[in-house]
Amino acid sequence: MEDRVTNILLSGVGGQGTILASDILCSVFHEVGYDVKKAEVHGMAQRGGDVTTHFRFGKKVYSPLIKYGDVDYLVSFELLEGLRYINWLKKSGKVLLNNQETYPPAVTRGTMKYPENVFKSFKRFFNGNVYAINGLDIAVECGDSRAVNIVTLGAFSNFFDIKEEVWEKNLLEHLPKKVHDLNLKAFREGKKAIS
Repeated sequence: MEDRVTNILLSGVGGQGTILASDILCSVFHEVGYDVKKAEVHGMAQRGGDVTTHFRFGKKVYSPLIKYGDVDYLVSFELLEGLRYINWLKKSGKVLLNNQETYPPAVTRGTMKYPENVFKSFKRFFNGNVYAINGLDIAVECGDSRAVNIVTLGAFSNFFDIKEEVWEKNLLEHLPKKVHDLNLKAFREGKKAIS
């Protein structure tokens, strides 16, 4: 196990399951032997506001907060929320974007425009380290749009050499039994989205 601490920033809007995804990450990395720390920022989450989670793992982690410019992985459940944190990434950082637009009130009122070409903005700065999935479409095909976080988590699992069984076991421990099959399917389809 390396001494280095890995920094993951998850961003999304309220209702997308950002915090549940980070809880599952904590369980997975703890099970495979890492020290883990996380901190959540809920903001106006219930109204579709910004939700972020700082997640860090390594041999020994002393603080849950990631320093500005020190993010190794940015996982964004919504495009604008990814763009909001683009400057937090290291130049060598990797980005996973869920290709979903959720319009904030200023956009729906017509006082601002939603940014165009968010994916291209990331590609310009991070070249081959940017991945995009249509997580919402995949979740709907699996049977429930609310599984977008699990689809995204499935895609993100490709970045780590951790057995799929570990991911799936920890995933199921965080969800009610009645949605196990749906979420296993969502995780597996998400994994295929960027493999």
